Amino acid sequence: MASPVPREPVILAFDHGTSGVKASLITAYGRILASDAEKTPVVFLPGGGAEQDPGLWWEALLKVSRRLVHCGAVRADDIAAVCVSSTFSSTVAVDRDGNHLMNALTWMDSRGAPHVRELMKGFPSILGYGLPQVLKWLPKTAGAPTLSGKDDIAHALYIKHALPGIYEKTSMFLPSKDYLNLRLTGHFGATYDSVHLFWLTDIRDTRNIHYDDELIALSGIEKGKLPQLAASTDVIGTLRPDVAASIGLPQGVKVVAGSPDHQCACIGSGAVRDFEAHLYIGTSSWVQCLIPFKKTDVLHSIASFPTAVPGRYQSVNEQDMAGGAFDFVARLVGGFQGPAGADGNRDIPYDIITAAASRVSAGSRGVIVTPWLNGERTPVDDTAVRAGIHNLGAATTAGEILRASLEGVAYNTRWSLGHVERFVGRRLDPITIVGGGGNSDLWCRIFADVLDRSIRKPFDPMRANARGAAFIASVGLGEITFEDIPALMVYEADFDPDPANREVYDRMFREFLGIYRNNRAMYHRLNRA
Repeated sequence: MASPVPREPVILAFDHGTSGVKASLITAYGRILASDAEKTPVVFLPGGGAEQDPGLWWEALLKVSRRLVHCGAVRADDIAAVCVSSTFSSTVAVDRDGNHLMNALTWMDSRGAPHVRELMKGFPSILGYGLPQVLKWLPKTAGAPTLSGKDDIAHALYIKHALPGIYEKTSMFLPSKDYLNLRLTGHFGATYDSVHLFWLTDIRDTRNIHYDDELIALSGIEKGKLPQLAASTDVIGTLRPDVAASIGLPQGVKVVAGSPDHQCACIGSGAVRDFEAHLYIGTSSWVQCLIPFKKTDVLHSIASFPTAVPGRYQSVNEQDMAGGAFDFVARLVGGFQGPAGADGNRDIPYDIITAAASRVSAGSRGVIVTPWLNGERTPVDDTAVRAGIHNLGAATTAGEILRASLEGVAYNTRWSLGHVERFVGRRLDPITIVGGGGNSDLWCRIFADVLDRSIRKPFDPMRANARGAAFIASVGLGEITFEDIPALMVYEADFDPDPANREVYDRMFREFLGIYRNNRAMYHRLNRA
């Protein structure tokens, strides 16, 4: 009698993003079995505030977990581990019992900027940074706190100076991923990659990353409020019995530490070898790849960060708004929203939008949309710049504005890509696209034409972060190695650049850059903090 075929271990993988919590059941070899999602709101406040309630994150995580576990895709006892991917640089202050003391400050919250500028000032000054301060940070961290005030260190400094009562009660500052891990396991801690935007770790040796006491003293943040560190592939515990029972899982399910969204997107894209690039298009956007060296481009906010892959750095940058800017324009244009849901929000019918935009020729008849709704990070660290719809005429159509919005994100990506390629020292081609934007064949085509690069679309690009978390968990469980991942990937389509659109997109890109350069002073006059 033949022996039964062993069942493939399944990972309950979470992709916690700005708009909500997405969860997937994914096998140890990357096969997606089922997915679900639950939205969470963002609260925007005067002065650059952007907050979310961590309690709503947790409620959303439990809801999607219960639905997936009971959807019938797998048996509950097939789920071997849980692993979380979450937004980079969203910061939660917790007390000694693990309760959050206030809303989380998200990666869009810039209220800590004045405190970072005070920390980093000095003479002589380069782009707002005091040279003596830069020389203390740069060799150890491959960068320095960004003056936009959107890093974890800025969030902690904002709480210290603006909310001293909260700071006093804070037992630990946790990145959002690690807050969710705390709720899952009771374990207080973070990973080498998730804690990096506190800018307080020495990363010169990727196999010996540790807090630097000199930088901690300079920051003014108490060392005791910083989490203990682990590797992304470490098993940090098992599900708390009450959590397992609430979800419907057996006791003993392991929790693997996981990584932030940037690092999970890289791994979930399959681009895990040096200089293989991925383009992420979600609410925000980035072009990144693994590299075997530590390097920094201070002028364009590109740095080398730790990653889950041992011995490798990731060239990290981020553009503040991409899909978020497109959604904003779609709602602004009007007539492109579905019926209101239970939460009062209206879904955007992307099929209708795509149909309208696809009928417009490349270049959108000269209309340009700049996506800088919340300032920009890369390749300029500028909180004052703002979005706009340019070159409207009486005959301009909604379709032209919508296509121009898609193209504007692509122009912004091309701007960043040029600096990323100089950073890594080579042309990045092909580029794998992941995130929700990868679901649009039209946008993939626009990216290929604007960037003049081949765009490779993997199966289910929207689940790349969850797939990356699952692969990290699978490595942690000993099921695969990172070297196995490329062979496990399945790709849906390749989009090669169309030479017929080269001239129009080169011309439109030059005008896009001119909008920023010609209006930068105006933005600063109008939006001065």
